[in-house]
Amino acid sequence: MIHIEQLSAQLKERLIKPLPGKSSHKMTSISFFSKTSFPYSIEKSIPAAVLILLFPRNNDICFFLTQRTDDVEHHKGQISLPGGVWEKGEQLHETAIRETEEEIGVDKNIIQLVGGLTPFYIPVTGFMVHPFIGWCNKEPSTNIQIEEVNKLFTVSLSTLLNDHIFQSENWEIRGQKAVVPFYNFEGRKVWGVTASILSEFKLILKDMKL
Repeated sequence: MIHIEQLSAQLKERLIKPLPGKSSHKMTSISFFSKTSFPYSIEKSIPAAVLILLFPRNNDICFFLTQRTDDVEHHKGQISLPGGVWEKGEQLHETAIRETEEEIGVDKNIIQLVGGLTPFYIPVTGFMVHPFIGWCNKEPSTNIQIEEVNKLFTVSLSTLLNDHIFQSENWEIRGQKAVVPFYNFEGRKVWGVTASILSEFKLILKDMKL
């Protein structure tokens, strides 16, 4: 497996080129059986940011995912990347790093920024999510914020690059029947915005021949 410093340098170069956001987001879009309307508009979206935090583990490179508690306001119980809502005076990458420290306890001073992926609008909640990639040169210690995070787990890049874990099922979402694509990480189903972000990241990794 490629060394994390080499990967981060290659990613930094790749992220300044055109990104495959639209095509990757289309792969993970939810198809509703009937016409569905949402209460929010993209013009009044709320900025938020999340972080794919890369680190070495057991001859592979991994990143964190969190399962949200049922006490949070949005996306209860869902699996997501660490992140949250932008605060006044911050740059968006600072939001992603601050929220990662707050949610899972990774010291923000050891996180090195690589760059950003394509923003993703969530019509159900009105958030415009800005994904970023960062890295640590060794696996960081963590301490989850139990009010927001129920579980913390890791996924390796070799697992993400396995095409067999990308699946779809018929679900019911807010009373509406839909076909939902998702990543199945050992029974943990990652769908929606997180799946879209990971799809773009995966396409970039494949483009880099990793």
